[in-house]
Amino acid sequence: MTEAMLTTLETFYDAVPRDRARVERIGPFDLFVRTGSDGHPFYARPALGATGVTADDVAAVRARQRELGIPQAFEWVDETTPGLIGPAEAAGLAVQRAPLMVLPTGVVPEPTEPTAGVTVRLLDPDSPDFAADLAATHAVGNLAFAAHGTAVGGAGPAERDAVTAPVSAAQLAVEAELIRSGRHVRAVAVGPDGVVAIGMAQRVGAVAEIAGVGTLPSARRRGLALALTNRLVRESLSAGTGLVFLAADSDDVARIYGRIGFRRTATACIAEPADA
Repeated sequence: MTEAMLTTLETFYDAVPRDRARVERIGPFDLFVRTGSDGHPFYARPALGATGVTADDVAAVRARQRELGIPQAFEWVDETTPGLIGPAEAAGLAVQRAPLMVLPTGVVPEPTEPTAGVTVRLLDPDSPDFAADLAATHAVGNLAFAAHGTAVGGAGPAERDAVTAPVSAAQLAVEAELIRSGRHVRAVAVGPDGVVAIGMAQRVGAVAEIAGVGTLPSARRRGLALALTNRLVRESLSAGTGLVFLAADSDDVARIYGRIGFRRTATACIAEPADA
């Protein structure tokens, strides 16, 4: 990955949470603290241009996160902030190294269809089903990301329904505005038993990240993640996005995205307490 592309991605990462978070500068880190009570908490990232981060710097951010009662989460790109893995681990964090993959310029994937009986559609904030769709999205995400990997598991529609909770009016309004403005595109795979897989693209300017792609464990190995990602990529490109990228959960997941055309170019680091 070129220095220019790394800079573009770092600028994107810095911009994504700023309209829904306040930023606290703690040493060489920016801690993004979500405003309001709705939505997934954010994280800390090295401030743009930060270098020479130490374990004490990481510990100071962790202390502030504990004080605020938010997850002790950190994210960065190894090639942009080299040398941070060691201090992060020394400060008690476990660091996941995720393949950072970019879709080469000019690559437009052919449409991919999921298993028969399943359709992929976009969330529409003007649809009467928008609130139910968004609630199902959160429930599927909770189950999918609690069981990492690609193996088929037991959690399915019944477990999804058991953890589905109404989405607040405030969060519905925020998400509707993000979709209408083109900042977010959300897609779901829907089968006879409802939503079974989810994904989104978040966009800033001409850059889009595919994120939050997850499948109910019982519905895995049916091509749903591939079809969802394909649809999100094509939607992003048709909207004029010049750079589409993602961070894969593992090498196995990266191989799935490679079938669309994504190529590994760097390493995304995601860290949380080792004793969590």
